Amino acid sequence: QARLVESGGGLVQPGGSLRLSCAASGSTLEGYAVGWFRQAPGKKREGVLCISGSDRVTYYVDSVKGRFTISRDNAKNTIYLQMNSLKPEDTANYYCATGYYCGGSSGDYDYWGQGTQVTVSS
Repeated sequence: QARLVESGGGLVQPGGSLRLSCAASGSTLEGYAVGWFRQAPGKKREGVLCISGSDRVTYYVDSVKGRFTISRDNAKNTIYLQMNSLKPEDTANYYCATGYYCGGSSGDYDYWGQGTQVTVSS
């Protein structure tokens, strides 16, 4: 059973950058899909992007294309979400999740982290 822990969130000014990490224990992430979701106050959780077991990346939110990238480090059993040119509308609690395949819905994933807060504000 995989245990996921996100880190790297915080307060950043508009236009700034953050790198979130999703570290796994108890199971390898290699060969599995890992997605990033976010949930803003009063809004539904939404899928942002996902990296498949074969390292194919799928975006589910058009507004992050060109600004967010996802990568994996199998040696560290960690997935990274690099977020650049951050906007106030990116403010949310960000979660990582793993499953067999990428998907844009929460039900597509089996294991979840506890989330890390990202706040974009001047």
